[in-house]
Amino acid sequence: MNSGVPNPQLALQQAIAAYQRGDWAGSEASCRQVLAARAGDFDALNLLGIIAAQTQRLPEAAELLRRAVAARPSDASAHNNLANVLKSLARLDEALASYDRALAIQPRYAEAHYNRGGTLAALGRAEEAIAAYDRAVALKPDYAKAWYNRGVALEGLGRREAAVASYDRAVSLEPDFAEAHYNRGVMLAGLGDLDAAVESYERAVALKPGFVQPLNNLGNALLRLRRPADAVAAYDRALALKPDYVEALVNRGRALVELRQVGDAIAEFDRAIALDPGYGDAWWNKSLALLLGGDFAAGWELYEWRWKLDAFAHLRREHPQPLWVGAEPLAGRSILLHGEQGLGDAIQFCRYAPMVARLGAKVVLEVQRPLVPLMKSLAGVETVVAAGETIPAVDLRCPLLSLPRAFRTDLATIPAPERYLAADPRRLAHWQERLGPRRGLRVGVAWSSTSAFTRDGVRSMRLAEFARALPESGIEVVCLQKEIKPGDRQDLESRPGIRFFGDELADFGDTAALVECVDLVVSTCTSVPHLGGALGKPTWILLAHVPDWRWLLDRDDSPWYPSAKLYRQERAGDWTGVLDRVRGDLARLAGARP
Repeated sequence: MNSGVPNPQLALQQAIAAYQRGDWAGSEASCRQVLAARAGDFDALNLLGIIAAQTQRLPEAAELLRRAVAARPSDASAHNNLANVLKSLARLDEALASYDRALAIQPRYAEAHYNRGGTLAALGRAEEAIAAYDRAVALKPDYAKAWYNRGVALEGLGRREAAVASYDRAVSLEPDFAEAHYNRGVMLAGLGDLDAAVESYERAVALKPGFVQPLNNLGNALLRLRRPADAVAAYDRALALKPDYVEALVNRGRALVELRQVGDAIAEFDRAIALDPGYGDAWWNKSLALLLGGDFAAGWELYEWRWKLDAFAHLRREHPQPLWVGAEPLAGRSILLHGEQGLGDAIQFCRYAPMVARLGAKVVLEVQRPLVPLMKSLAGVETVVAAGETIPAVDLRCPLLSLPRAFRTDLATIPAPERYLAADPRRLAHWQERLGPRRGLRVGVAWSSTSAFTRDGVRSMRLAEFARALPESGIEVVCLQKEIKPGDRQDLESRPGIRFFGDELADFGDTAALVECVDLVVSTCTSVPHLGGALGKPTWILLAHVPDWRWLLDRDDSPWYPSAKLYRQERAGDWTGVLDRVRGDLARLAGARP
């Protein structure tokens, strides 16, 4: 025994007492006295390792805890402590092995199961992580952190309902668990339960006033609830805490667009860009605001930022051909014009294909399969192929929505022929026979889309609501939708006056022929009014208070479609005035027919 430490056991007791009262330096000094007398003392090595870990001396902590484990291999807590340090050092496989050794010694060690779950999650093994958390909460049902991290793992797997249940358990056990309230809100928002999400975000902020992320998400939920002024207030609170919060700046700009304060919104996007010039969402949202405001020169240029966004990742493709941007001569060359977004987008922007052909190019047009028969009527296109099919060899390429930029389109130069697509005569004859003689003003209608577009709830409506626009007499109503949302099916079946053809519409070639058979198209912002406008059919479009950028603001006509008439909401989310005006105009038009 070292004569300088007459009583190592007393020194160890002093070390433990010092640690417990927060005197880590004193505890460490006493531990080293013990080790001077007993070099392999487990308790001193373990406590020194814990102190080193807590003071972020991780490599030293790992070495001390390895020595502790070697001194007493049967101590499960030492293996767990060593594993925690290895995990912090990102030595995850070693950490996992140490947790496994701890559990081999003490299978009912809830904390080790919990920590093992975190390591598995960090390794990307989410299912195994959930199983580890399940074991932890089975052993310790009131383990709030385990329920929380179980929710995080479920969230990563996209299992939102199960994640909410886990977060619910966490906050029931620990009501002040701000992070669990926040994550619960994120999952509820993803499930569409926005009111409950708002409550969770507000609870998280109340518990932790400096917690800035819930304020940003609170704004997002309020924006989706069509409460843009309240959303702005939430973003303001976030920005007061973190003035350089670029996501909140961009979202505040989005809310200002919904308040029709387009200039102020652009200023917010510019502030975000100044802070982070590579932040694609800021450039993208600025492009949409510019286009909505009619500044096409700047808008089209920034619209190209879409290709750098995660939201467009599934649309990006590797093309060996160079991108045509309008400057390179096309005479004698071939070019691929390819669709990229929705069906309506392809219908709207395929109008540029004849212009490309007039520059001397051989045009190959690639679009979604349902559009192929319709696009064969487009002038100047040599070949139409469906997305996914083999594309003929070409020299250049251009996405359809990049063509306005290539042609330097502004409001005065939008190519807007009376019509640029046509129905196949044989299909037209079939649908004329299928519909039979007219029974009044024949109106083709569409009230909703079945697409996954994030703003579909803003632009679409339920049939029960839309039907208020239809006079009870004098018109014959033809549904132009191929697909009906589940919530509308029963309502449609109860309205025999609306003729629905469903599966008889094989593709847009049939829909185009059906449109040709009606006198007028009345639709919300779906692909149908694009088709009506492209066919030159009188088309009435029912629009949200702040519509998609292509419809601009404060006008009842469209520079894209000469045959279109726009009916705009006077207040966000309120279709009443729109439906009343459409009903009155339809009644007058039906009454004026001979």
